[in-house]
Amino acid sequence: MELKHLRSFVKVAQLLSFSRAARQLHLSQPALSTQIKLLETDLGVRLLDRNRRIVRLTPAGQALLVDAANLLQQVADTEQRVAKIASGDTGHLRIGFVASATAEIVPAIVLAFRKKYPGVSLDLKNMPTSQQVGALRSGILDAGFVRMPLQEEDLTVSLIHREPFAIVLAKNHPLAREKNLYVRHLAREPFVAYGHSWAPSFYESWTGICRRAGFTPAVVQETGEMETALALVAAGLGVAILPEGMARRHHRVFHIKTLQQEKTYSEIGIATLREGRTPLLDHLVLTARQFAPVMQTRSGR
Repeated sequence: MELKHLRSFVKVAQLLSFSRAARQLHLSQPALSTQIKLLETDLGVRLLDRNRRIVRLTPAGQALLVDAANLLQQVADTEQRVAKIASGDTGHLRIGFVASATAEIVPAIVLAFRKKYPGVSLDLKNMPTSQQVGALRSGILDAGFVRMPLQEEDLTVSLIHREPFAIVLAKNHPLAREKNLYVRHLAREPFVAYGHSWAPSFYESWTGICRRAGFTPAVVQETGEMETALALVAAGLGVAILPEGMARRHHRVFHIKTLQQEKTYSEIGIATLREGRTPLLDHLVLTARQFAPVMQTRSGR
């Protein structure tokens, strides 16, 4: 039993006319009659009573009309669903993100993506960059918002956000009174840091600022959350060099000095596996990149 035979039968059964059904199906009337006969042979029943004047459904034909119409609708729905998945208009994405990207970056991108692709469901997971790399490779994640730089041969990373680093001190820290505060003034200070094990390249970026100023920072406390690092700075456990945007959200609590001249930036990118990227992932990456200019302006690029 072939789908094209069922389609021909449904059309004849709806119109009760071989000539009109043939015209709508763009078939010759003999070809249409042959398809109906083949369907009747496959089923072993007579579906239509017909003569030169009338076409009438048999009881078996009436039963088949209901089932065939439902079956053909299911086939059409399946074809449409598969086409949407293939084009990236529907599906499911598992996305990782670093917690420090949740204030502006991830919500703005997710909102724009959901508005444009309402048929796509998203599962968001808070993960440090190092864990996201492993999750992408194992198939636990489809994409991730990660701290850059990130150099992994099997990953593609697109920049979506950039902002300068900043010195962050507690309001009552003695250096907070320094009118011209520079990185070199921190040489003898204990540091609180977003830890090396969570984002190794990011760690090398900010410590590189210190090394270029002539010293290696003495890190006394590492944490996997930047909000925790800020809390430790506020408690007087040390100073920090963090992305400016993170610190500015708590400007009432800290003394903040933006490092514009160092030419080293805190960057966030969207990472995917280099091989096997789907149209759905392409849509996500494009949406994320479209928001980058707006967010970079906000961050003072």
